[in-house]
Amino acid sequence: MISKKAPISPDPHSRLPDWLKTSLPSGDKFFDLRSLVKKHQLHTVCESASCPNIGECWGKGTLTLMILGDHCSRACRFCDVPTGQLLPPDVNEPRQVAEMLSRLSLNYVVITSVDRDDLPDGGTGHWAQTLQQIHDLCPELGIEVLVPDFKSDASLVETVCTAQPDVFAHNIETVESLQKRVRPQCRYDWSLETLSLAAQRFGMVTKSSMMLGHGETREEVIQTMTDLRQTGCRMLSIGQYLQPSRSHLRVREYVHPDVFAEYKQIGESLGFDHVESGPLVRSSFRADQQARAANI
Repeated sequence: MISKKAPISPDPHSRLPDWLKTSLPSGDKFFDLRSLVKKHQLHTVCESASCPNIGECWGKGTLTLMILGDHCSRACRFCDVPTGQLLPPDVNEPRQVAEMLSRLSLNYVVITSVDRDDLPDGGTGHWAQTLQQIHDLCPELGIEVLVPDFKSDASLVETVCTAQPDVFAHNIETVESLQKRVRPQCRYDWSLETLSLAAQRFGMVTKSSMMLGHGETREEVIQTMTDLRQTGCRMLSIGQYLQPSRSHLRVREYVHPDVFAEYKQIGESLGFDHVESGPLVRSSFRADQQARAANI
């Protein structure tokens, strides 16, 4: 049973709850990794999405790379990635990404991208080239892709799956009733169908993620988890939405850590191989540990 703790309603003039506070980035690994990213002119979702875990993840030598530019074709109201000013894909990027990864002592990497609805193939050709280059230069590296929904186009989903990532992730982000408010250019059914295609037609291990704090109900969260499981989704991340700026959607509720813990239990009872649930959890947080927990 979900905790009956009263939700904490955010006050723009108040401090964050203690459980949402993080330390400033530090350590040699963090600064070494930041230097490599800048040297190769690569984009990371860690920076572009203002991830609160950047200090912990980069300090451990793990990161999430973002390909296909740092501007998105969609304008999700929770996201800190800029919209518009889309440039053609950098033909050198797949090789640059692979070369950088070959210089790092990593066992696992997450590759994500902005939405590129402006491109006829949604950027999937660039995705395939990037994965091929990584396979060539880093044959032992585990690869998780965190992809757009591709409007649930089976041929585009197939292009990415055929490039053989170890995990195929796509984030549903929020419950069905809040999709239009949170990500107006996306569709709940597109997300479910994309995950279903990857898992059931193309045999991929799939993963998704949700943000809480937009005003969703307990019943809606559980229904979304159930819908994800029915697609064959095996891993789930659940975290707290934090407002990147005043121009983004405001937080409706700070969800207590005990509630996240109970959602983890419910998710596991529904049959997920692994559920990572907590206030500071993001879709790629401890991705390598999640994959190991799911025996990948």
